Amino acid sequence: MDDKKQLRPVRADLPHNIIMENRAKISISGVENAESYNESEVVLHTSKGILIIRGESMSLSKLNLDSGEITVGGRICVLEYVEPRKSGGSLLGKIFK
Repeated sequence: MDDKKQLRPVRADLPHNIIMENRAKISISGVENAESYNESEVVLHTSKGILIIRGESMSLSKLNLDSGEITVGGRICVLEYVEPRKSGGSLLGKIFK
């Protein structure tokens, strides 16, 4: 048996929905991975890109990566999608394009 980590396949077809209740609870589907979280920020990889949730007193109350669902509680202030950084190649590669 291989000792390497088993990586989850990227599932771009996974439906991605967000339901927010009174800025105090947010339920998200289409979550592939929870990269990091603390009381002020949650970083998620979703089927539609990287989602950063910022707020206060935030906590994860439900996390099920098999179904792609997560619930975050706390005071929600910001929802932001970011694109992953792409390698621009070497400086010489950019010069000689």
